[in-house]
Amino acid sequence: MSDGMEDLQSGGWWELVAEETPMRPEKGDHMTAEAWPDHLISLDEWDAMPEDKNLELVDGVLHVVAAAIPSHQMAQNRLAYWLDEQLPPSLVAYGDVDVTIDRSNRPTVRKPDITVVTAEAADRYPKRFDVEDVVLAVEIVSPGSERVDRVTKPTLYAKAGIAHYWLVELGTPISLTAFELVDGVYKLVEDVVGEVRLTRPAPLVFDLDALVRRR
Repeated sequence: MSDGMEDLQSGGWWELVAEETPMRPEKGDHMTAEAWPDHLISLDEWDAMPEDKNLELVDGVLHVVAAAIPSHQMAQNRLAYWLDEQLPPSLVAYGDVDVTIDRSNRPTVRKPDITVVTAEAADRYPKRFDVEDVVLAVEIVSPGSERVDRVTKPTLYAKAGIAHYWLVELGTPISLTAFELVDGVYKLVEDVVGEVRLTRPAPLVFDLDALVRRR
């Protein structure tokens, strides 16, 4: 664990160079390989796709999101529940909702594992949230997602102005690294195992070890 605050990009695991490669759908996906688009996807086309699509949109290109392993699903569901139970009425937590990062002609729509938005935004019941609605994005690292979750997504989220970013690592022990946006760069706030006590974006207390513990 680290003492003090340091830049997300200034050492340790976040020095990895991130590259994302668009993946073609496998058998059983909503979109077959034959129907896979050969052009940049617009937001209107994205909205017309099935709501349960296991995809993200990056610069207009579809990316398949790998199905979460059981421990990832358990941790995601429990953390989203704990957050929603403890957050003030002005904030709401969701799992696996679309967030529009870029609305240009090469749009980007990401799906954080957990997204905390303002209650005002939640009350609009949108098909996807705007990045301006997001207060906190949480990613839980899975096998194969290390570079994207540790480098690509936080860099993107920081550039888009998301105030808080958490990275959860399901190792032994489970860890949570919390960052806060300062002058356009994520600064380390906490790097913790065991019991978590945070004051931002709201007072929160929970036990990381219980994320994947069987009841």
